[in-house]
Amino acid sequence: MSERDEYFMRLALKEAEAANEKAEVPVGSVLVLDDKVIASAHNSKESTNDPTAHAELLVIRDAATRGSEWRMTDATLYVTKEPCVMCAGAMINARLGRLVYGCKDERFGAVNSRYQLLHDPGLNHQIRVVSGVLEHECAEILKEFFRLRR
Repeated sequence: MSERDEYFMRLALKEAEAANEKAEVPVGSVLVLDDKVIASAHNSKESTNDPTAHAELLVIRDAATRGSEWRMTDATLYVTKEPCVMCAGAMINARLGRLVYGCKDERFGAVNSRYQLLHDPGLNHQIRVVSGVLEHECAEILKEFFRLRR
């Protein structure tokens, strides 16, 4: 785990905290290119009434619409929780270069836990993955969110 990865994951955690304040599932994400944040977001499903408004998809959409290229082969996506199938598929379609995530999602994770989409040799693109960056902090915000609601 590098200091750089920790730095950008802390920014993603700030996004997760913003989601938490809005009663959204606290997942945050930042997309980084050349050591600069080019997009950041947090889950917004409840506030937008959009089931696809996951933090990962929001940053991919934002970066693609503001940039001149939809291919993100040189970018790194930082997200506080292991991405789901929908988000992993979007990362493959965006040709993301690297994913760094915080905590596992044993129920819905599509990177290492339940499915391994980003490593599937049958797909047209594989993504380099680093997991467990600030894992405890990323897991705690989710645990607390769901503890208060159950």
